[in-house]
Amino acid sequence: MNLKWDSGNGGKRGSRKSKGTRDTILAVAARQFCEKGYARTTLKEIAASAGMEAGSLYYHFASKEDLLDDVFDLGCRQVIDVVSSAYNEQEAQGSDFRGIFAAMVYAHLHQILGGSEFTAAIMRNFSMLSPEAQVRHRRVFETYENLWTTAFINAQKKHEIRSDISVLTLQQLIIGALNWTTEWFDRDRFSVREFSETTVNLLLDGILGPSFKWNGREPDGMMIEPMSLNVAGRSKAAQTRLHILLSATRALRKKGYDGITLRHIAEAAGIEAGSIYYHFASKEEIIDDVLSRGLNEIVEGVIYILENESAFSDYASRLASAIRAHMHYLFVRNDFVAMNIRIYGQLPEDMREKHRPIRQQYSNSWSRTLVRAQESGEVRSDLDVLQMRQLMLGALNWSANWFHPNWDGEEASKSLDDLIGKVLTVFLDGIALDKQN
Repeated sequence: MNLKWDSGNGGKRGSRKSKGTRDTILAVAARQFCEKGYARTTLKEIAASAGMEAGSLYYHFASKEDLLDDVFDLGCRQVIDVVSSAYNEQEAQGSDFRGIFAAMVYAHLHQILGGSEFTAAIMRNFSMLSPEAQVRHRRVFETYENLWTTAFINAQKKHEIRSDISVLTLQQLIIGALNWTTEWFDRDRFSVREFSETTVNLLLDGILGPSFKWNGREPDGMMIEPMSLNVAGRSKAAQTRLHILLSATRALRKKGYDGITLRHIAEAAGIEAGSIYYHFASKEEIIDDVLSRGLNEIVEGVIYILENESAFSDYASRLASAIRAHMHYLFVRNDFVAMNIRIYGQLPEDMREKHRPIRQQYSNSWSRTLVRAQESGEVRSDLDVLQMRQLMLGALNWSANWFHPNWDGEEASKSLDDLIGKVLTVFLDGIALDKQN
């Protein structure tokens, strides 16, 4: 099957000179959105870098959001073009799924890790898209997703990959793991080509050693219950403070870090804006408290599992339980953890820096467990620990952008437990039927 994307005209068109000016503005905006992020980039800075007056920019774009819209559109079209070309070339050569998958993964990673500033801008600023903008971009998102689902469907028909995981779930998990690389990839440590090859081996064959299989076992460990809203016994001030924090997460989901104001939080909480000052000095203090609570909860809970030497008979069970706990904190406990994922790219550097030590503590615990699992022989020693850790956590974290428990997708995971089972199968056992590890 030949997959082709009609790239269209890429947006609004005027005279040739006008088009050239628009293209220049878009290129500058994509670069700045990559380097600084959407929230910290101003139209004045974009205009200056494009060699024009700020007011002149409005002849071409009505707003910064309008500019982001076109950057997203071009970035999506570019990644569709390169990945569909990789697919079609491998199909024409008669390649098996390993060859097709490797070409598609490399094309995607090359594009988002430096091949295109437009595509990289999508990854860094995905959370900044308004719900309305997401609807506008739905067609190109679906076109790209269909490239991958077509490849998975064909591979399942040929019995090259497992058929017990829906192609929609495979597509979301794998693209999520790849997309998250923009948050951590280190060019000084990896080349994109070598990194891509290892990623393909990990996803196809899993992280467990040849003599260890997960095979859908139920993970042991703690269950994460939803946060109780029973505030009996707490002071009235503590009750109000918690109510404000929970309300802030709802407002953040709609407005984002830069768009939210104390008035928005007060409206979500159903109180007067001035009343907030009895509990918090600023918007920044509220958001910092939301993020800190989420990070502290997930770090304490998951590290307890990862460092627990006595509760698990093997490392695979311990890793599986930690993955389940991570997902339960993300979707079940409260919105504090999920908000860390959703607005991380929007945070100013000083707030990121403040939370970096606890994030590093979390990463280090995963790394220690994976190293010990390699030493025991349960986890493959040919895989880089950083890559294993970040690809797994990336897939988990990116799921906050797409997974809704009990959603109506025809083939998607219908429950959180079902999704967790699929995650464990993909990363522990891999998706290929012809194992090569």
